Amino acid sequence: MSFFRDVELLYEIGSLRNVPRGWRQHLGMDCASDLEHTIRVAYLSLIIARHEGVTDEAKILKMALVHDMPETRVSDHSIVQKVYVTNINEIQAARDMFDQTTLSDFADVFEKFEDRDSLEAKIVKDADNLDINFELKELEEQGSRLNEKWQHFRRLVRDEKLYTQTAKDIWEEVQISDPSSWHMVMNKWLKVPDAGK
Repeated sequence: MSFFRDVELLYEIGSLRNVPRGWRQHLGMDCASDLEHTIRVAYLSLIIARHEGVTDEAKILKMALVHDMPETRVSDHSIVQKVYVTNINEIQAARDMFDQTTLSDFADVFEKFEDRDSLEAKIVKDADNLDINFELKELEEQGSRLNEKWQHFRRLVRDEKLYTQTAKDIWEEVQISDPSSWHMVMNKWLKVPDAGK
């Protein structure tokens, strides 16, 4: 058995670290790569799934891991670019990407994600959309005003694009969240009384 195509696939997946998000052009500052985005989408998908009572976590994780994989071949396009770019065949890109690999079934997983016929696919799309709000809050922490400027569009996504109530509730929580709170309360000065003595 040859692992040639599997090894090629793993290099291709690794190349997602070099695929910038399409909206980076509008940010004018660093933001997550496609690969970094995919990791949070996977965890966010699991959180939403558990709140929604979905138990097929393997299906959720497969969809989350594959949801942006074709962008190694078609790139990621921003909301402005998508007005002009047509005929992007991500399904064919997924088929070609996974062809003759041990994970050839992932092309079908991607197609099921794109169809949005299952609750799992809707959950992963919710996570995909929500990750932008997390990143906007993180960028706001660095001084970006884009979160404020995009608030109208992001509320539109919340009201018209999110499928699950859990995703809508998380969206609301993100709006009032502090991206630094997790480490501000968990540091040695608060948790180790003798630190620095």
